Amino acid sequence: MTAIAGEFPDIVSADAVVAPRSRLLLYLLLGFSAGLPFYMFNAVLLLRLARHDVDIVTVGFFAWVALLPTFKFAWAPLLDRYDVPGFGRFWGKRRGWLMLAQLGIVTAMVAMAFTSSDKNLPLTALFAVLLAFWTTTFEVAADAWRIELAPTAEQQGPIVAANLWGYRSAMVAAGSGAIYIAAKSDWTIAYLVIAAAAFLPFPILAAMRPDPGRGGGRTTALVTGLTASAIAVVVTTAITAAVGWALLSAIGSIGMKDPKVMSYWVFGVALLPFIAMGAAVPWLRRLGPDAPARRSVAVGPYVNVAWRYGYAVIPILLFVSVYRMGDVMALTLSHPLFNALGYGLEQISVADGAVALLSSMLGVALGGWLAAKAPMGRALVIGAIMSALSNWVFAWLAHQQAGGAVLFLGATSGDVKLYLAMAVDQFGHGFEGAVFVVYLSMLVNPRFPGAQYALLSGLAFLLPRLLAGLSGVFQKAIGYDGFFIMAGAMSLGAIVFMPMIMQARPRPDDDLEPELA
Repeated sequence: MTAIAGEFPDIVSADAVVAPRSRLLLYLLLGFSAGLPFYMFNAVLLLRLARHDVDIVTVGFFAWVALLPTFKFAWAPLLDRYDVPGFGRFWGKRRGWLMLAQLGIVTAMVAMAFTSSDKNLPLTALFAVLLAFWTTTFEVAADAWRIELAPTAEQQGPIVAANLWGYRSAMVAAGSGAIYIAAKSDWTIAYLVIAAAAFLPFPILAAMRPDPGRGGGRTTALVTGLTASAIAVVVTTAITAAVGWALLSAIGSIGMKDPKVMSYWVFGVALLPFIAMGAAVPWLRRLGPDAPARRSVAVGPYVNVAWRYGYAVIPILLFVSVYRMGDVMALTLSHPLFNALGYGLEQISVADGAVALLSSMLGVALGGWLAAKAPMGRALVIGAIMSALSNWVFAWLAHQQAGGAVLFLGATSGDVKLYLAMAVDQFGHGFEGAVFVVYLSMLVNPRFPGAQYALLSGLAFLLPRLLAGLSGVFQKAIGYDGFFIMAGAMSLGAIVFMPMIMQARPRPDDDLEPELA
């Protein structure tokens, strides 16, 4: 650890602020903070739209809101390079961005609360995209800090498990809690309550000790940071609204409102990163340490990925792009499936609550343990099988019915089937997710933790989330059972790439200085 800290000074400051024994609690907290908003622009929003009788194809299109994290590499280098005014001066780079992102998360979620009637779908989409943007920014900063704090697989395993425990616990709290509150009150109150919960970690971060060497007082830094954050939130909202309006206009003008036409565009976009990377690898591998592309703040960290892995980067990216397919697809249509089968909000909230929490925590714990102790290839194969089973259980559920005879504690036979399916789903995807995070973290060059992890984790969800936007189209064509059988088979297909990715070895950097121009 000392040698690594000497090469990467940011680790020293992080270590001085967070004692090794406190890291698990820290990442339990940060995982919880990231998980709360994720469900609110994803599964909960899709259920909300379904309950408002929005067409299933349109509901599927809203899954594309979750595409935004896929493109986090576009702004991730800024988080590695710059501090947030005020916050960064006192609390340091990583915590500064975490605090700004939390303020953005709360603002967007409050806006979603007051547009919860969904009578204006473009407005609903705007605030959902903003919530996705700030949630993603939070995750980028947290991931970069995690990789700095724990640079080896043995160290990553427990921290990843703690982070995912917090993340999935928050998803359960947001999903189950928001749905239950909506059942007893309405969606506005549900979003406001989750927004308040999402803000709780902010004062904890603000109360932590400053980074070593940082100057100025805590109050001055807080006031300056809040002012800068308000400006950032307003500017981001304006830019997002303008870009959204332009995209909607473009979609209408080229006929993409037709789902069949949309499908062709989606598959074309999905292939572009792999075609571009394959064409660029020969040139990138020959670049010297002083080449502008390698020293650029904007593209240098990403060029470094291809430079280190060469042609092996193609099967790596293909594997990464398929491995989480089942997780994303299940999250998109599982709740509309529950609604279509006739389950009420209270039953869905129970499935999203204790059932999902316990199953997910167990899956994450076992996945994190296996990733730290077993060969990575074996852990990844088991994770892929778990993901497939997690989808196929929903194909079985699609042929069951809500209601039935009361078995115990007021739960009917239909309720038990729902809870069983959710338990299998959450265990499998929790296990798979923990293994996958450790694998991605080991691919990253510790010189560029935020940017490279953002690239790899973003590409991991590009193809799944592009296809998830067509979930409604698939469902109308092959039904819910066919949809989940297809999604599980896609996850299992990732095993095809295992022989190639397990042989991939990065070459060492040829320049020792991590500074970018």
